[in-house]
Amino acid sequence: MNTILVCDDDREIVEAIAIYLEKDGYQVRKAYDGDEAVKIIEREEIDLLIIDVMMPKLGGVEATFRIREKSSIPIIILSAKSEDQDKIFGLRVGADDYVTKPFNPQELLARVQSQLRRSQILSRPEASERYRGIYVNGGLVINDEKKSVTVDGESVRLTPLEYSILLLLMKHPGMTFSSSQIYETIWDEQALGDDNVVAVHIRHIREKIEIDPKKPKYLQVVWGIGYRMEKCVRNEDFLQHKKTVPKELSKNNF
Repeated sequence: MNTILVCDDDREIVEAIAIYLEKDGYQVRKAYDGDEAVKIIEREEIDLLIIDVMMPKLGGVEATFRIREKSSIPIIILSAKSEDQDKIFGLRVGADDYVTKPFNPQELLARVQSQLRRSQILSRPEASERYRGIYVNGGLVINDEKKSVTVDGESVRLTPLEYSILLLLMKHPGMTFSSSQIYETIWDEQALGDDNVVAVHIRHIREKIEIDPKKPKYLQVVWGIGYRMEKCVRNEDFLQHKKTVPKELSKNNF
């Protein structure tokens, strides 16, 4: 049984969400400010966090930032329409998805299920066997067996969603994906005006893998269409030319 932490300073909202989650078979923990949520995650096994943006003591954005320093659990932020900038910043610091208040409980449940499904797939040992591969583009290397990303030999820390998006693009070099295609592939649900969600994650990935995000070498925007990864070196060529292998993949590391 998955355990979900719901955090909002409005106790009625917490109780309402808890009722729907429990009816769907989830165990629910409750918190009423960001600091309390961070402490619960530090000492307990939590599978997913639902957290409001605006709260006293420690808001959802700040809490997300602190949680991401130690945990990669899926995080869904709740926000009012007037809090768009906070919502976008929340995604930038590591939240995986957002739901705008007032929301349909069924939509929230669908997003919870989607995030948990993705998290469970990435954590399965057999997933590494099924999708084993090393993908290279210049100094950018994804080792999908180890679920690791390096740029010029330096390790890059990505959230599970960021990793999934980058891996999708690296697996299809030179192919342009629209925001809707990325959303439906990664989130495994129909895209309903979620372009901003994808754009924020793409921007965050570029900030981590590009020397100059404003002049990207790897992750390109195709204006009016979508996003493309510049063509990668094929795995066969990579393995045949081991002199070009970055240090962390040399010798017996693959």
